[in-house]
Amino acid sequence: MPVEITWWGHATCTVEDSGVRVLTDPLFARRLAHLRRRRGALPPPDARRADVALVSHLHADHLHLPSLGRLAPGTRLLVPRGATRTVPALGRLTHLRMREVEPGDETVIGGLVVRAVPARHDGRRLPLGPHRSPALGYVVEGEARTYFAGDTGLFDSMAEEVGPVDVALLPVGGWGPYLGEGHLDAGRAAEALARLAPRSAVPVHYGTYWPIGMDAVRPHEFHAPGEEFVRFAAERAPGVAVHRLGHGESVRLEVAR
Repeated sequence: MPVEITWWGHATCTVEDSGVRVLTDPLFARRLAHLRRRRGALPPPDARRADVALVSHLHADHLHLPSLGRLAPGTRLLVPRGATRTVPALGRLTHLRMREVEPGDETVIGGLVVRAVPARHDGRRLPLGPHRSPALGYVVEGEARTYFAGDTGLFDSMAEEVGPVDVALLPVGGWGPYLGEGHLDAGRAAEALARLAPRSAVPVHYGTYWPIGMDAVRPHEFHAPGEEFVRFAAERAPGVAVHRLGHGESVRLEVAR
C-alpha cells in the first residue's frame, strides 16, 4: 500500500499509512498573532480529519489551540510531556483523547506505531513563563517509516536517535526574516538528509506565514527555501528523491522494504 503525504502549509501535513490518517502540528488559521498566511489557501475542512494529531512543541504556530479545537471528537492527540501544565487550556479540549509523551515513548494507532524522538529546539510556551516541555519529532511506522522533525536544529546523534526512515518531512525555513538557534535552513536540512538517508523527503515549514508589515524585509527567506533545499539535497544527498509540494498538494510513495 502506498503512503500518501499532503502538505497543507507551514508544519501541517497529513500522512496516510496503513489506513490511518496522521496530522502534524495542525494550524488552520489565516492569522496568528503578528503572522498572516501569505501563500496557499486555508486547508479545507477535510484536512481536519485525522485518527491522531501530533504536536511537536509548544510554540503557538505548532500547538495552536483553536486549530486543535476543530478536530473531531475522539481524535487521538500526542503532545510533549508537561504540555498540559504549561498550557492549561489544553485541558479544555475534552473531546480529544490526549496523551503526553517524551522521547522513546511509543503509541499504537491501528496499524501504526508512533514513536516520539528528540529534537533540538526551545520547548517553552513563549513568552508565557519558564516551564519547559521537550521539543519532539515523531517517527510514524506502518508500511513506511516517516519522520516528522517538527522544529529542530542539527544534532550529532540525530541519525541514531531517529533511526532508519523511508520518508523525512524536514523544516527548511521559518516565518520570519531570520532563523534563530534550533532551526534548520535549507542547507542544514540537506545535511540532515545526508545523515538520515531516507528514500524520499518533503520540505516543510516555509513559504506560508510571514510577519504583518514585513513583506519587503528579506523576502528571499520566505520564497526561496524550498527551491534551495532541492538544490542542496541534490548535492549532499543525491540518492534521496525530494518532493517539493505546493500548498494542498500530495505525493504517493511506494515503499519497498
